[in-house]
Amino acid sequence: MAWLLLFLAGLFEIGWAIGLKYTDGFSKPLPTILTIAAMIASIALLGLALRTLPLGTAYAIWTGIGTVGTVILGIVLFAEPATAVRLGCIGLIVAGIAGLKLTA
Repeated sequence: MAWLLLFLAGLFEIGWAIGLKYTDGFSKPLPTILTIAAMIASIALLGLALRTLPLGTAYAIWTGIGTVGTVILGIVLFAEPATAVRLGCIGLIVAGIAGLKLTA
């Protein structure tokens, strides 16, 4: 169950990171409220997952999920560059996440 909570926390981290772009410097009320809600949900779910998961592993995986998801959505939603080097780096992050999960 803790791994599911951690995965959901990572998804909410992606949500708030992308949401920041849509808040336009926190000048748009609805995106701002949704972004703050995603922040709270992400931290709360991470906290629940930390009841049983090791801190270093959980934090690294949480940030890894957020990083990979945010980069991918940045490519898809905001036409950020999808160079071979960027995609290779994403692959390294995914490999690190998998490695941490397998050794936890």
